[in-house]
Amino acid sequence: MKKLITFLLLVISTFTFAQDVKEPSKDNDVKLAALPYYSYGKGLGMTSPDSLFQLNIRFRMQNRVTYFENEGEDPTYSGEIRRLRLRFDGYVGNPHILYVIQLSFAPGDVGEVHDGENINIIRDAAIFYRPNKHWSFLFGQTKLPGNRQRVNSSGALQLTDRSINNARFTIDRDFGFQAYYLNENTDKFSYNVKTAVSTGEGRNWTKSADDGVALTGKLELMPFGSFKKDGTNFEGDVAREEKPRLLLSGAFHQNNRARRTQGQLGGDLFEQKTMKSVLLDAMFKYNGWAFMSSYMSRSAKDPIAFNPEDITEFNYVPVGNGMDYQLSYVFPTNYEIIGRFSTQNMHDDIKALTPDSKQYSLGLTKYLWEHAFKLQGEVTLSDLNYLDGSNKQNWYVRFQLEIGI
Repeated sequence: MKKLITFLLLVISTFTFAQDVKEPSKDNDVKLAALPYYSYGKGLGMTSPDSLFQLNIRFRMQNRVTYFENEGEDPTYSGEIRRLRLRFDGYVGNPHILYVIQLSFAPGDVGEVHDGENINIIRDAAIFYRPNKHWSFLFGQTKLPGNRQRVNSSGALQLTDRSINNARFTIDRDFGFQAYYLNENTDKFSYNVKTAVSTGEGRNWTKSADDGVALTGKLELMPFGSFKKDGTNFEGDVAREEKPRLLLSGAFHQNNRARRTQGQLGGDLFEQKTMKSVLLDAMFKYNGWAFMSSYMSRSAKDPIAFNPEDITEFNYVPVGNGMDYQLSYVFPTNYEIIGRFSTQNMHDDIKALTPDSKQYSLGLTKYLWEHAFKLQGEVTLSDLNYLDGSNKQNWYVRFQLEIGI
């Protein structure tokens, strides 16, 4: 509680100090690193005649069709609107005070609605205070400063989905306070420090009051300077870096007395658990080539939670670790080939409940307007290894169209 009070006092004092700073920030959209959206343009915008209000409107959608062939099952296919997002952002009263609202409408985004649960239309709703080009303070709901692939918008991915490790070990959106210090320079050593104090239960949680809190800290290093067009926030070298660019980052997250199986995600646990996550990333881009590698892990003491009213019923925290490796090249014709390999190892405590996995993906993308308008094809094979020695292989083929402004 003392840490939270100290953080609030810091925000208030900084806000008061910077009231005399009147210069508008012309690059808010680029430097507000917490904004969970890939931006090629600025969307459709309007500014009031007195310049006291600005509104930008954006949308994006992903339409896809997928053919599945899972071992031991009949082949199936699906066609769906995977994502349909609407976003509003801008400032009110002062260019240093910004807001972002992002809503989701696709069934896969909103999820199934159950009695007594909230409908999950709201993805992001946050106020930013940006006194200068280095500092940003946030209050509201948005993504935590976690692993690179999760922080990047789903519209800025090279393949049609994030990796199996992101699905299992990521941290996600949460409600709380965030503070960033950004120190990015062209052709000079650069670094960013990002922190968050949040509820730990994820977006739109109102089921019950909570006695736990989540703490997140992240350090990003760019030894050769910042990327073109804020290139750490999208996969692939679509900007075609003229000089080598490297990002190294590490994040630590502790979710105290979490109520859900994956912290901000998953079903409700039968008993609260404290979880710790380590998230490491490397990204390299040069002349159309891009390489990414990630390590993700989650740990928890006694990860299996039993129903106190029926000891035969239980659920668990997915603890373990995994590695991702991703390599791509963008041709001058704006076609791109992508390969990804992932390994996932579950902790001994839950190996009997869930298999170790390997996943192989090969993709082809045609960029029509960078990541904002693209066609994607992907083939993915998942290799599942169970504790009893059995093996299962599943694969899918997918075509996806992404468009947005």
